[in-house]
Amino acid sequence: MSATDDERARAGAVGLVLARPARLLGVEPFFMEFIAGIEERLAERELSVLLHVVAHQEAELAAYRRWAASGLVDAVAVVNLTADDRRPALLRELELPAVLVGTWEDGPGTARTPAFPAVRTDDAGPVRDALARLLELGHRRVARVSGPAGLLHTRARTAALLEGCRAAGLPDPVVVEGDYSQEAGERLTAGLLRSADRPTAILYDNDVMAVAGLSAARELGVRVPAELSLVAWDDSTLCRLASPPLTTMSVDVHQYGVSVAESVLELVDGLPVTERRSPTARWVPRGSTAPSPARAEVADGAAAR
Repeated sequence: MSATDDERARAGAVGLVLARPARLLGVEPFFMEFIAGIEERLAERELSVLLHVVAHQEAELAAYRRWAASGLVDAVAVVNLTADDRRPALLRELELPAVLVGTWEDGPGTARTPAFPAVRTDDAGPVRDALARLLELGHRRVARVSGPAGLLHTRARTAALLEGCRAAGLPDPVVVEGDYSQEAGERLTAGLLRSADRPTAILYDNDVMAVAGLSAARELGVRVPAELSLVAWDDSTLCRLASPPLTTMSVDVHQYGVSVAESVLELVDGLPVTERRSPTARWVPRGSTAPSPARAEVADGAAAR
């Protein structure tokens, strides 16, 4: 078959299924930036993204079956990998080319090279970095508002925070599970701040929950950053326009999407797929982090003398 005939046989699309509430896509910038990065790179080859939003993973599996039967896509990008994930096995069975995106493991605590190419993410390193920054500021009671516990990147971040706190001689941090929504951020933050031993710093798994947590602290009369430091994962306009602006673990999400598209293009071209990693999240300090209240009191006392 000639190259021209081969191009005509292609569907001209890459599939991306998001198993999450559709209402979150309108308020959470991450996936819009991620998809924009994929589309920018694919457009250079006149390919497009076929986006399908579903309520749960069963519906995602059904979408893959339909796409494989109809030849609607040339390949798929698989995001939000989970513990005991059924998608890789189904995609192998369907012989549907795929790129796995994010953290991947085979069994508890064991990483492996998957049967599909992957664009891997370091979720543990940035958590260790964020914790180190908070420890430097004197924080000893650190909590975390996480994403869904079944996601592998959630588990990796939680494990890194637990290990980091234990290594620093701190008690295990309180970790509460959210769903990336504003409602979860407000409710879970309020619960943490009403506890008897409330944290002096909270790490969030996305920007929306962090901004909502800032609002909850304000409602309860807890001053940020004088009494409470907040750190968001993923930077966005929401974080920059908050008052005070939120410190973030910032990821170049657009470049992340570009990297996924490059792996997909190599895959559909029948080339060896380069091992790629997403850009590493980096600490961007803003007005929502400051020395812990205890350290601030010591500094104020020293200044008074």
